[in-house]
Amino acid sequence: MSSKRLETVKLTARFKLDGDVDSSLFETYKAIVNELLDYAHSKGITSFKRLKSEKYHELRQKYPNLPSHFIYTACQMACSIYKSFRRLKRKGKAKSDKPKFKRDVIMLDDHLFKLDLENWTVSFATLNGRIKLKLLHGEYHKKFRDWKVGQAWLVKKDDSVYLNVVFSKSVEIRDCKDVVGVDVNESNVTIATNRGFITIETKEKVIRTAYFLKRRKIQSKIRCRRVKSKLLAKYCGRERNRVLDIYHKVANEIVKVALETNSAIALEDLTGIRDKMNYSKELNGRLHRWSFRKFQQILEYKAKLNGIEVVYVNPVKTSSLCPICGSKLSPNGQRLLKCRCGLVADRDVIGSWNVRLRGLKSLKIDVGSPVPPESPSMSGDGKVLRYECVESYKSSGEPERLAVKGPAMNRPRKRTHYGRGAIQNVTERWLLGKFNSILFELS
Repeated sequence: MSSKRLETVKLTARFKLDGDVDSSLFETYKAIVNELLDYAHSKGITSFKRLKSEKYHELRQKYPNLPSHFIYTACQMACSIYKSFRRLKRKGKAKSDKPKFKRDVIMLDDHLFKLDLENWTVSFATLNGRIKLKLLHGEYHKKFRDWKVGQAWLVKKDDSVYLNVVFSKSVEIRDCKDVVGVDVNESNVTIATNRGFITIETKEKVIRTAYFLKRRKIQSKIRCRRVKSKLLAKYCGRERNRVLDIYHKVANEIVKVALETNSAIALEDLTGIRDKMNYSKELNGRLHRWSFRKFQQILEYKAKLNGIEVVYVNPVKTSSLCPICGSKLSPNGQRLLKCRCGLVADRDVIGSWNVRLRGLKSLKIDVGSPVPPESPSMSGDGKVLRYECVESYKSSGEPERLAVKGPAMNRPRKRTHYGRGAIQNVTERWLLGKFNSILFELS
């Protein structure tokens, strides 16, 4: 591979402000953005430079007490909103004839606010001069003290005001000797390494479906609009938090595996996959609730912060071609696929295996045979464990074990046989010996 290089990682942190901001600032900013949107829509303007040159001086005269950079950022927001509207219009997904800005959000650049993470304060410009407010923070926010501050957004939600700040940091991407292939599915994430395979059951499909049914019941049973909105927002937040918690924990484990094996991470490039979903109404709804891209984004930034390179590969036929001979696979049961060369394996394992091989090809890494080096002969049967809600612990004087939380305490789940040559017993031994905290506890 090439020598070490730098990449920029960007994260957005949210702070709650200890104080109130005059609502007239939000109303004025909203009026400016809507005026710019109407003008851009009537003239077909998508260029920020042109919109600013034609409307800046007029708005400065109309709002003399407003700091000039509010108009500058309003032009940026108007261009961004109008471009998104045009894109949706071309796809036939726009819900109105022209765009309209309704949210209480203000974009701030470095001239409009100043952040002090030593004293946890922020000062920003308003219609009546600059004000300083206290930032309510936690342990998570302390890591951003040595990061570079970018743009920010002032957000008013209910009776509270929040500051969303973009932080950036340059990280050094190290050289890697191998690739970890990651196949993201509705209910599991399957990992392929040079040591074997592991399936982490996230149960996201179960969680999403349960909250979907709960929301549908609320919408059909409760008539009061205020109570209905409050309950829907409550369960929407719970669903989001549970899924994000799973994503972060699974991503941490994948990063640990990549660090242990000095590997890059290969993911499928699933851009535009939602446009190709044309199944039944129920299946389409279920697949659209699956937030695979969010998990990929979380895994990507965590990997880069640890100096791990992330590559995206073509996902076409990763679950239908044999990773050994390249032939088309045929079904061999509900989850198994078989090949004429003798390979029989789970479709998720096949997918992660092919993703890893394409990642190796993309990074031009030569590791020899595509078959894992410690695999048995093609005539042998291999096994792997699927774990659900697993935690790692050590007994006094005993080797490390994996225990299943819940009714099946101290008892592993049923083993799934993946067939000839695809997976080896060494995978199970490696999991039990080195893969610490491989999963998580679902709250």
